[in-house]
Amino acid sequence: MLDIPVFRVTQFRRVAFVVLALQHIRLYTRQFDLTEVGWGCLGDDVVGKNLGERIREVHRLRKKGNLPPVYPNGWFAIIESRKVAVAQVVSVQAFGETMAVFRGEDKMVHVTDAYCPHIGANMAVGGVVKGSCLECPFHGWLFRGTDGVCVDIPYTAKAIPKTAKVKRWESREMNGFVFVWHDAEGREPEWEVPEVHQITSGSWSYRGRTQHHLLAHIQEIPENGADVAHLAHLHVPSIFKGADLRHIFTHSWLQDLAKHNWNGEWQVRAEPESHVADLAVKHSFSLLGGKLNVLNMTVRAEQIGPGVVHLHFNTAVGSGVLIQTVTPVEPLRQRVIHQFYSSRFFLAPFSNFVLHSEARHFERDIMVWNNKQYLSQPLLVAEDRFIVRFRRWYSQFYSENSPKFSFQKESLDW
Repeated sequence: MLDIPVFRVTQFRRVAFVVLALQHIRLYTRQFDLTEVGWGCLGDDVVGKNLGERIREVHRLRKKGNLPPVYPNGWFAIIESRKVAVAQVVSVQAFGETMAVFRGEDKMVHVTDAYCPHIGANMAVGGVVKGSCLECPFHGWLFRGTDGVCVDIPYTAKAIPKTAKVKRWESREMNGFVFVWHDAEGREPEWEVPEVHQITSGSWSYRGRTQHHLLAHIQEIPENGADVAHLAHLHVPSIFKGADLRHIFTHSWLQDLAKHNWNGEWQVRAEPESHVADLAVKHSFSLLGGKLNVLNMTVRAEQIGPGVVHLHFNTAVGSGVLIQTVTPVEPLRQRVIHQFYSSRFFLAPFSNFVLHSEARHFERDIMVWNNKQYLSQPLLVAEDRFIVRFRRWYSQFYSENSPKFSFQKESLDW
């Protein structure tokens, strides 16, 4: 009789060891620059410098279409929280602007224009954080992070000019990101990005990230959520077929054994949350031609303003949230980051699979976006009704002074 509990303890220890080992599998992290994803159409032999030149040529010759304004109004993520340590300053590009993001000694994050109004030095390059202020590396002018006012010019005894001030960006730090408010009319924030309480409380853990750059209008990315018809075509082939559109529709008996199944509904919320749209998706990953479902997942996606999405997952192995942020670096160039958080019961292999699967599906879209034309009056059928509703909803984020695309000022340096 004594052997039974000993056996059970031994088995329990083995299971505990396996679970612990699974939880310590390396976090999934993928980061791609503009040339690495979405250009398979240029040919496998186009690499290096030639690839960059070909991308510029394709983008220059591509018909852009009648584009909406390039920078919508709203909250946008400009950097991940973990990339700004205490007393550190980082140079960040967004909306065609260069910003200095720094964390004061009180651990609070501040965002200002990067260029010193004195002679134009980039204060994020060699600048020093002092308390809650940022010191310019060129002449030592000191600017307060809370309002951008210059509080010290070390080599003058005269009063500091009242015009000695740098623009301060309204910012928030939450959900693993630093957000800034961008508004073409200079208005104060009209709504807020909600906290994901499981992240704030620490009950959900950070499980990894992906980062991509792409060449398209920012509106194209969230419009995908309302374009539920494309899910049943572009995203049906198994992720094992990769992201290159030249190959995902080719038939292979082994790869065709697995496929993705989708069903989605898109709708807009009423006031006072009219800046939010919801996408409800049921997804299954099946084998044997759809006869065996190995993973069922329900996803509730919240499109919060023009550039933030919270994708809440529920599966048999646990729950989590995938946070997507889309930030316009310059006209027709977007930086997209996905961060994944989940409960401790969502073991690392499953969280890695979610991130890998999301990345592969997203990279298929990138290949479309990098090469498509924006159509202001697309040819739609009745089943495309959500696209019409989406465009009407998204138009609220443009205003009279929202900047338009300029063919002359377009830049593609990387």
